[in-house]
Amino acid sequence: MVFIYRCQLELHDSLYFATREIGRLYETEPIIHNYALCYALGLVDSQIYSTTVAEEHSYRYFCPEQVPKYEEHLTPLNQQQIYVTPARSLNHSSILNTWKYANNNYHVEMEKTQKNIPSFGRAKEIAPESVFEFFIISQKELKLPKWIRLGKWMSKAEVTFEPLPKPKISEGIFTCTHPLNPLDVMFTNQVISYDVVNMPPVSLIQNVQMRGQYYQFDGIQNLKIPVRIEYRFRS
Repeated sequence: MVFIYRCQLELHDSLYFATREIGRLYETEPIIHNYALCYALGLVDSQIYSTTVAEEHSYRYFCPEQVPKYEEHLTPLNQQQIYVTPARSLNHSSILNTWKYANNNYHVEMEKTQKNIPSFGRAKEIAPESVFEFFIISQKELKLPKWIRLGKWMSKAEVTFEPLPKPKISEGIFTCTHPLNPLDVMFTNQVISYDVVNMPPVSLIQNVQMRGQYYQFDGIQNLKIPVRIEYRFRS
């Protein structure tokens, strides 16, 4: 039996991650990658969810190198049939912060700095009280955290979960209005058209028209979620 949760995430701090860099401006797109949500929700390398990884790829206690290991970390979620979609904004606002720094070279002998070159940049962040929505698909019931942290600043966010009614499976051409990771759907569905959201590590797609099997729900219009969807890492 499949369980599908509609999840809402409300920011209690400003959220920052560099979706793109435009000169000195570092901009945060109002969309949250599904990889980031898996880590923030504690689904990765977890004894609770039976997603532990090999010791050399351990994520729980110490990361010896800052090299992403998405395939090693997320493949156990496929094995447990747990999938998290990217999150879209239901309502949000942005704030612009300017930061400055200077080249201050200190030495134990307190030698005079040879040069002082001030610099600055601007970070466009998602403001507190912004709300996002995403979905979790699982083959078993999940107990999920109420509070998580996201982004470069480990911003605090509150998450609420609503189990959806038992879905019906249909097949044909449909439109998914929620963002998707293209690698996770392109091998099991025929993707016809979409809009691209450029962001690392894998650009997302939204307003996706596709052909394949999809979940739909009584009493919830315009909500269609692809059935055969799992984490993939190679195109």
